[in-house]
Amino acid sequence: MAKKKKTRVNLRKKHYKPPREHGWTRQYHQHGFAEGDTVPSEERVRPRGELSRKRTIVTEEDTAAEPPDGEIPAVMPAVDPEQCLPGRVLRVLGLQSVVAAEDGREYRCVVRGLLRSLTIDERNIIAPGDQVWFRPVSKDEGMIERIGPRHGLLTRESRGKEHVIVANVDQLVIVASVRQPELKPHLIDRYLASAEQGGIRPILCLNKIDLADPVEFQWLIGMYSQLGVPVLLTSATTGQGIAWLKDLLIGKQTVFAGQSGVGKSSLLNAIQPELGLRVAEVSEATEKGRHTTTTTQLIQLDIGGWVVDTPGIRQFSLWNILPEEVEGLFAEMRPYVRFCRFPDCNHLETAEGCAVREAVRLHRMAAQRYESYVGLFLGHALD
Repeated sequence: MAKKKKTRVNLRKKHYKPPREHGWTRQYHQHGFAEGDTVPSEERVRPRGELSRKRTIVTEEDTAAEPPDGEIPAVMPAVDPEQCLPGRVLRVLGLQSVVAAEDGREYRCVVRGLLRSLTIDERNIIAPGDQVWFRPVSKDEGMIERIGPRHGLLTRESRGKEHVIVANVDQLVIVASVRQPELKPHLIDRYLASAEQGGIRPILCLNKIDLADPVEFQWLIGMYSQLGVPVLLTSATTGQGIAWLKDLLIGKQTVFAGQSGVGKSSLLNAIQPELGLRVAEVSEATEKGRHTTTTTQLIQLDIGGWVVDTPGIRQFSLWNILPEEVEGLFAEMRPYVRFCRFPDCNHLETAEGCAVREAVRLHRMAAQRYESYVGLFLGHALD
């Protein structure tokens, strides 16, 4: 049994009321007080909350240190294995999460108040795919007491917070349609950069290939194949490529991601028809997909392994990435970076003696990928 240790943790600040918010001291110096005037009883000399938002908790000794990148960024409290069960979060529904225990039973769980109060950068402390310890309180309800270490993250930036789309996956299937909606190579590059950042193997799936001539996309297939990314041509309508995609999912934890309307749910229905996931046609007026999948959810496959169906995302921004770190997310750039004239070269058009730009000019690096790098470096989205 792991040793226990007391640890001091930071909680979210609950109050931001400044002391003497009505400026009574300033008013006294300027005007003085009439006899009988008193300071209101609710006024406080010291700001509320600054000292009260810390707490000492009991943790396991191996979790008291700073966690490595990719793990939950907070110290986790210890749990009693005789009262708690291990499980995995299948989906998050507002303040509740559906957790599957090891025996397959599902529990609707709330998160322990202490965990909700921990100071974190995430939008929600619980994410689909999390390994958790929960305490059953009835035959189908429970309380999440602890979140396990994470690996294989797909995340994005959302309103200044980290949005963990899914945790603990092995591979990412980037679904992009060749028609309806139109293909967006720069969005593919952002997903590839996120997969590199999160330690996930990427797979590119060019869907709805029955609506176009595959020859049109040979340049794209070649560009990503040279990077070591498997590229599949699929159609949920004709069944093309479904068997190949199915083989790649066996025994793996896989997340499907892409913009709305590209056919993520249709592909999963083709792989396992019993799923019956909702699908909808692309809008003829806007050429954009309709949101039919509204919640990220884990689905167990009959062939073995799990898949994660995610809602469509039209814009995808990386979380917690500095401009100087972007070059490390483009594998084909790394061999040239060390040959740049200056060690702090940013590889933009203004850079002199840049080996990366020279590689682009000589077609050793695809111009399309270089444009994606510039967009990420400058922090703006590219269509």
